[in-house]
Amino acid sequence: MPENAFEITGGHRLSGIITPQGAKNEALQVLCTCLLTAEPVIFHNVPDIIDVNLLIELLEAMQVTVTRPQPGTVILQADNPDLDFFNSPEFRKKSGKLRGAVMMAGPLLARYGRAQIPQPGGDKIGRRRLDTHILGFEKLGASFDFDAEKNRFRLHAPGGLKGAFIYLDEPSVTGTANVLMAAVMAEGITTIYNAACEPYLQQLCLLLNNMGARISGIGSNLLTIEGVAVLHGAEHRMLADMIEVGSFIGLAAMTQSELTIRNAGVKHLGNIPDTFRKLGIQLQIRGDDIYIPAQEQYRIGSFLDGSILTVYDHPWPGFTPDLLSIVLVTATQAQGTVMVHQKMFESRLFFVDKLIDMGAQIVLCDPHRAVVIGLDRRIPLRGINMVSPDIRAGVALLIAALSAKGTSVIQNIEQIDRGYERIDERLNALGAQIRRI
Repeated sequence: MPENAFEITGGHRLSGIITPQGAKNEALQVLCTCLLTAEPVIFHNVPDIIDVNLLIELLEAMQVTVTRPQPGTVILQADNPDLDFFNSPEFRKKSGKLRGAVMMAGPLLARYGRAQIPQPGGDKIGRRRLDTHILGFEKLGASFDFDAEKNRFRLHAPGGLKGAFIYLDEPSVTGTANVLMAAVMAEGITTIYNAACEPYLQQLCLLLNNMGARISGIGSNLLTIEGVAVLHGAEHRMLADMIEVGSFIGLAAMTQSELTIRNAGVKHLGNIPDTFRKLGIQLQIRGDDIYIPAQEQYRIGSFLDGSILTVYDHPWPGFTPDLLSIVLVTATQAQGTVMVHQKMFESRLFFVDKLIDMGAQIVLCDPHRAVVIGLDRRIPLRGINMVSPDIRAGVALLIAALSAKGTSVIQNIEQIDRGYERIDERLNALGAQIRRI
C-alpha cells in the first residue's frame, strides 16, 4: 500500500540550516518555453516535486526530449512535438490534475497556430477561471471553441498571431505568462497593460529575452513585446521558492526553533519578511540568508491607530496569497489578534476547522476572512488526525502538528508532495519527527 500520510510527533524544537527548493510557480511557467523553439533549453534548480514532474511527463509524452544530466537540471528539446497528443486520454487524465498544463497553450499557439486548454486542475481552493488567458489570445487574433465532451478549449490562429494592445481584466500571473509567450512570436508590437509583475514573471521575461524575444518594461505592469520570427535555446536558473521561505519562517516561530534559511533569494521576497515581522517574529537578513532566532514569544503588532492588524493578499508587490495559510497558523500561538483576509480564492480558509479542533482560537467570519486570537503558548495545540485539502493548507497543518503536543496524522499528503520537495526528510534533518505511513 502506498504511503499517503504523515505521522508527526510534535513539540520538538528544530535547529540548523535549510535551503529552499527551486520555485514551483516559476517552474510551471518557464518549462513551457521549450515549446517555442526547436533548440534545447537548459533549466537549473528545478524542484523535484509532483506538479513539476507531472508537467515534464506531459511534455515528454508529446515527444519533447527530456534529459536529466544531474539532480536539479533538466534539458528540454521540442524539435518535433506531437500536437495530436492533446486528443489522447492520457493528456486528459494528467492535465486534469495540474493547472500548469494551461501554460502550454501560449507557446503552441505562437509556434503552430493551434493549441488546447483543459479545464484547470490542481488545488480545490476556489474558482480559477481562464477568461484572462483566452481573451488575451483573442486580442492577438486567435479564435476558440469549447469541446464540452472532452472539457477543453480549442484555440486556432491559422493566419498567425498579430500584435495588439491588451488590457488584462485582472493581473493574473498565469494569464500574463500565457499571453506573453503567445505574443513573443506574434507579428508586430504587443502591449500588455495591467500585467502581473511577480519575480517569477520577471524570470520568464528574462528567459524569453535570452531566447531572442524582445520584451521591455520587465518588472512593471506595462509590458511591450516586439514579435520575432524565431526563438533559440537558452540556459536558465530558477529562483528560490518564496513560499518555502515564508513557510520556514512560520515554522521556526511556531516551534521555537533557531533556523537559518540559506540562499533565500532575499531581494525577490518583496514584503514577505516584513509581513512576518508584523506578527512579532524576529528575523535577520544576512546577505542572501535569513536567520530566525529561537523565540519564546512573539507579539502581533497593530496599525498606527491601534486597530487590529489585517493581513491580506494582493497582486505583487503585495503579499502573496500562497502564504496566508502560513500566516494564519503562525498567528495561533502569537500574543495578540490578527484578521487574515483571503481575497482571491473563496475556499482557501476552509482548513481552519482542523486548527480549531487542535485547540486554536479562530473565528471564520466568512469564506474569505478569519480572525485569529493568539494563544501566546499558554495552551499548546494538541495532535489530531486530519486531511490535507491543498498544498499550502497541508504545510500549514504540518507546521501546526510540529508545534503541537502529542501525535498528529495528516492524510492525503500527495497534496503536500505536489509543492514541497522531500519536506519530511529535510525537516527531520533539523530535528523534526515526521514519518510516512
